[in-house]
Amino acid sequence: MAVATAVPARVQPYVPRDTEGLYLWRKARHECRMTPHLKGILITLTGVACVVPDSLFVRLIEADALTVAFWRLLNAGLLIGLGLLVWQGTAPFRAVMRTGWTGVIYGACTALSGVMFVLAVANTSVANVVFIIASMPVFAMIFSRVFLGEPITRRMLLTICAVAAGLGVIAYGSGETKGASIKGDLMALVVSAAFAAGLTAARQMRHVSMVAAVPFAYIAVALAIAPFALPLSVQPAQVPLLVLHAGFIALSSIFLALGPRYITSAEVALLVLGESIFAPLLVWFMLGEDPGPWTLAGGGVVLGALFASNVYVLVRRRRA
Repeated sequence: MAVATAVPARVQPYVPRDTEGLYLWRKARHECRMTPHLKGILITLTGVACVVPDSLFVRLIEADALTVAFWRLLNAGLLIGLGLLVWQGTAPFRAVMRTGWTGVIYGACTALSGVMFVLAVANTSVANVVFIIASMPVFAMIFSRVFLGEPITRRMLLTICAVAAGLGVIAYGSGETKGASIKGDLMALVVSAAFAAGLTAARQMRHVSMVAAVPFAYIAVALAIAPFALPLSVQPAQVPLLVLHAGFIALSSIFLALGPRYITSAEVALLVLGESIFAPLLVWFMLGEDPGPWTLAGGGVVLGALFASNVYVLVRRRRA
């Protein structure tokens, strides 16, 4: 006679009562894990947020431009260098040293742009500076064509023409806008060209992170301009501003270097445009520095052209 046997029910994993909440929390955490793309966006946005107050700090620190540039480069260079040593040891520095002249060019261009940025802010309006610096991708296109032999597409050519027209509007309005000048505008143009040149040089060493070249360059150029500055003339009440300024620069340098590891360069460029929008608004709100209608019109043309160009690249890549 057949003996009936009970089929055991499916055994569920036992979860103790006192750890049930922890189990559910870990399960939810696993299901809601952050994607690399979202991580890259958040990292880049953090870098942009840290660089937005840069021009405001230059305005608030009561010292001549070269003195501000000296402390900006020296303190930021020391903070970035110490941060790399703590987290990654000497490996990043040894990797940069092996890049030879490429690393030297990148560091020199980065440090030059840091000095000229302070001088530009001291000689023209903040809105003029950030809108002109936003033209950096145009210089990068030109340098990539000249030095790397990369072709310039019709999209790039249209972007260059539109940005040039916007810069022309800004330059025209510098004679009528309070606090703006062609001299400062030209300094901002040097910042844009120098940084683009540094990025073009870094593209030849894509396998090496060039972040470690920044502290070398910052500290070296800070010591070079020290004889022409008055570092000890800064009042004690200004020291906290100097420290905060350097901290924001260091954080922005690190986050903006990490962002492209997770998202495309076009996405990074779109997010960085936020700095050109919020920096003059912050200075306008805090210090009442009116950008003027010509600067806003020209800046709108520059940002609009770059925005459209990068969106076009993103759409084409996603379709492909």
